[in-house]
Amino acid sequence: MPSAENSVVISRPRPEVFAFVANHENDVKWRPGIVDISRASGEGQGAIYRQGVKGPMGKRIDADFEVTAYQEGSLLAFRTLGGPVQPEGSYRFEDADDGTRVTFSLNANLRGPQKLMARWWESRCAIRSRRWTT
Repeated sequence: MPSAENSVVISRPRPEVFAFVANHENDVKWRPGIVDISRASGEGQGAIYRQGVKGPMGKRIDADFEVTAYQEGSLLAFRTLGGPVQPEGSYRFEDADDGTRVTFSLNANLRGPQKLMARWWESRCAIRSRRWTT
């Protein structure tokens, strides 16, 4: 299963960082691949977001997701609901000397012919985990 993980320390208090990341409508401000996003239903764990991401040749691809874990101040997790590859990921939040350490993890369970794309998907996971931290 292709996966990637990356951490960054943000010079802000943990409650502030968690609140910003937990409001996924902020994703367009810091995730360059997001075209549009809006909450479709729910709050916290179980919330569903409608999301469009940039695909090949700039084409919009649906990448809706569900929040699968929501632990105030410490953990957010999600799973993608559609698309050819349905990754799962999480954000873990910890106090750090200079602010808040956020660790992003992403993995994809490839099936059937998708397994032929494992190396490509693994590189995409790594790129995505690095991008959000810059």
